[in-house]
Amino acid sequence: MRETPAGRLERSEGPGRLSEPAELLGTVSVLDDQQDTESATVELPSTAVVRPEGRAHSSLFRGDIEGLRAVAIGLVLLFHAGLPFLPGGFVGVDVFFVVSGFLITTQLASEIDRSGTISLGRFYARRAKRLLPAAGVVFVATAVLVRFLVPQSRWAEIGRDIVAAALYVVNWRLADRSVDYLAGSAAPSPVQHFWSLAVEEQYYLVWPVLLLLAVFLARQLSVRPRTVAAVLLGAVGVFSFVWSVRQTMQSPESAFFVTTTRAWELGIGAAVALAANRLARLPRSAAMSLGWLGLAAVVASGLIFSSSTAWPGYAACLPTLGTAAVIAAGFAVTRGGPGTILGVPPMRWIGGLSYSLYLWHWPLIVVATAYWGSLSPTRGLGVCALAVLPAWLTSRFLENPLRYSKSISRSPQLALSLGANFTAVGVATGLVLVISVATPSTAQTPIPAAGAAALKADPRDDPAGAPVDDVGWMTPVATAARDDVPDIYPRGCQQQVPRAAVVTCDYGDPKGRTNVAVVGDSKIAQWMPAIDAIAKQNGWHLTTYFKAACSLTDALTEVEGKPYVTCRDWRDAVLKRLAANPPSIVVTSQLFRTAYDSKNVPSEQAMVDGLRTTWSRITAMGSKIVVIGDNAPSGFEVYECVEKNPGALSKCAFSRNRYAQSAGPVQRRATEGLKSVFFIDLSDAICPTTQCAPIIGHVLIYRDNSHITATYVRTLTPRLADALTKAGVVVKYV
Repeated sequence: MRETPAGRLERSEGPGRLSEPAELLGTVSVLDDQQDTESATVELPSTAVVRPEGRAHSSLFRGDIEGLRAVAIGLVLLFHAGLPFLPGGFVGVDVFFVVSGFLITTQLASEIDRSGTISLGRFYARRAKRLLPAAGVVFVATAVLVRFLVPQSRWAEIGRDIVAAALYVVNWRLADRSVDYLAGSAAPSPVQHFWSLAVEEQYYLVWPVLLLLAVFLARQLSVRPRTVAAVLLGAVGVFSFVWSVRQTMQSPESAFFVTTTRAWELGIGAAVALAANRLARLPRSAAMSLGWLGLAAVVASGLIFSSSTAWPGYAACLPTLGTAAVIAAGFAVTRGGPGTILGVPPMRWIGGLSYSLYLWHWPLIVVATAYWGSLSPTRGLGVCALAVLPAWLTSRFLENPLRYSKSISRSPQLALSLGANFTAVGVATGLVLVISVATPSTAQTPIPAAGAAALKADPRDDPAGAPVDDVGWMTPVATAARDDVPDIYPRGCQQQVPRAAVVTCDYGDPKGRTNVAVVGDSKIAQWMPAIDAIAKQNGWHLTTYFKAACSLTDALTEVEGKPYVTCRDWRDAVLKRLAANPPSIVVTSQLFRTAYDSKNVPSEQAMVDGLRTTWSRITAMGSKIVVIGDNAPSGFEVYECVEKNPGALSKCAFSRNRYAQSAGPVQRRATEGLKSVFFIDLSDAICPTTQCAPIIGHVLIYRDNSHITATYVRTLTPRLADALTKAGVVVKYV
C-alpha cells in the first residue's frame, strides 16, 4: 500500500529481441541493487512505439503513479478526517493495492530479466529494509501515546493488536473481531490500518514463488513464461474475486479484512504489468480516454460509495479497474493524459510520502478521539495535517537513509536482520503494553461487594441506587470490566454472526431431571451466572443455544443494516431440536427491538408479531417460556467513563428513560395474552432511580454500553429466583 519511488529501471542495451525471462512481463530492464525498491520509472518494451511528447523513450518516469499514490492517500486521510462529502474515501486502499501489485511485479520482472530467476532472499530483504523500520518507530510512538492518552482499560487489547500488526497478521485478528459480537462496541485500534499492509505482505510471500513456478513450468513445457504466469495469475485472481463476492454477501465484516478477498485487487495491478507490451502500443487517443475515465472512476468511487456499501465484492471493481486504466494509459501517453495533473511536483511529493503518512495519520486520529471524544471534520483535518510532520521526519531521516544505504543493499542478511530487529521492537512494545496493565481479579475487594443486595426488596427509587461521585472501591475495576463476562464465551458456546450451525453447551445439574433451554443472543447469555446458579440448586439440566444478535422470533431481523439470514436459519434449526425433545422451560431475552415488516421496513410491531408466533410454537410443544426483559442501554462505554472520572462518577450516570430504547417494552408487549409465557422485569434493580448509576453496592454494573457485568448479575440471582417463583416457576435459592 505504500511503495515509494526509488531508482530507475533502465532498458538493457543490445539486441531489440526480448530474452525469454523478460517476456514474462514484456519489459527489458536492469535493477541496480543500490536502488532496490519498486520504482515509478517503468521500462518500456523494446518493441513498443511510444509517443510521449512526440518522442520515443526507452524508459518513462511514471509521475502518474506517484500522483495515484497522492490521490489514494488523500482519499484515505479525508475519509478518516470525517469529511461528509467523501463517504467512500476508504477506496484509497484499493488504489494502493493495484499500484503495489503493478510495481512489485515490474520489479520482479527486472530481476528475472537479468538473472533468469528471482532471489527470494534479496526480495524479502528489500521489503524488510523498506517497510519494517518505519513501522517499528510508529509502533513505539503509538504505544507511548496510548500509555498517556488512552484509558488503561484499552491497553491490553491495543498491545495485542500491536503484536499482530508487527507480525503482519493483524488483518486476520480484525476479521475475527469483526464477527465477534462481544467485541462489537470496541473502539477502533490505533494500529487497525495495518490490516492493509498485512494483506500486501502476505501477497508478497506468495506472488514471487508463483512467478518462479511460471518460469520453471515454461521451461519444462517449452511455452512462453508470460502464458504460464497469466494462467496462474488468472486462476488466483478469479478464485479470489469469486470468493470476495461470496464472502462480502455472507460476511461483509470479515470479508473487508482478509487476504483471500483482496488478492484479486493486487492481481489486477500484476495483470497490467503482464500486459505491458500490448498497452504500450495503444493509440494515443484511446490511451488518453482510458486514462481519464480511469481517474474519474477512482474519484467517483470516493464520492458515491459509503460505509453501507458491501465491500470489497464486485463494487471494488470500480476503483481498482479505474486505477488499472490510469496505469495502463501511462504506457502510451503522458501529455494530455491524467499524468498531466498526477505528475505535477506537489502530487509527486505527497505520493512519495504516502507510506509514512499512512502509517502516522491513523494512530493520531484514534488517540485524539480517545482523548477529546468524537472529532469534528475540522479537528480531524487538523490531526491529519499534523501527521505530515512525523511522516516527513520518518521518511527523511529513517526510511531513505536505510533504503539507499550501500552496505545494507549489498548484504541481504544485514537487511533481513535490520527488519527482524525492528519487528522485534514492535512485538516487544505491544507486549510491554499488555503486561503493564495490572488486571486484578474481580474477587479482590476489601469486603464482599453487595451489588444489587444493597437495594431494598422494592428497589424503585431506592437512594442506595442513586449515583454518587465517589464509592471508594469497586469490583470489577474499570480496566477489567470488558473481561467480566460469563464463561460461555471462552467455552465457545455462542455462534457468531456469519454462521447458522447450532452450538450447544451444558450447564446446571448434569443429572438434573428438569430440562431447561436457554435461547437467544448475548442479552440472555449475560444472565447465565444467575441462571446457572439457580439451575444447580434446583436440579435443572441447562442446554444453551446462543447466537450473536439473534432474537428468538419468526420475523426476519437485521444486523449491520442487512437482513440477518443466518439468524433465521439458526432459529429454524433450534426449533427443530426443541421439538424433538421439548424442554420444560425455555428462557430467553434479546438485544434488538425491531424486525422487517411486509414492506421490508424495520418496525417494532413486526418484532412483536414474530416473537408471539415463535413463542406460540414453543408453548404448543408443552414448554413454558420465561422472558427476561432487556435492560436500558447507556449509550456510551460506562467502564471508560468510570476510569476517567474516579472521583466524579455521577458524570457516568444516564437517564432511566433510555429503557425505552431497549427491547424490554417490545418483549413485554409480545407476552401479553399468551399462555405459559412469563415476563420478568428486573430493570429497577439495575437502574433504581431517574439517573442510572454506574456502580451500585460497590459493583460496576455495565461492561460496555449495553451489557451487564457477570459480577452484578450474580448479585441479582436472589431477585431472579423470586421473580421466577412469582411467574409460576417455583425455585429455591439459598
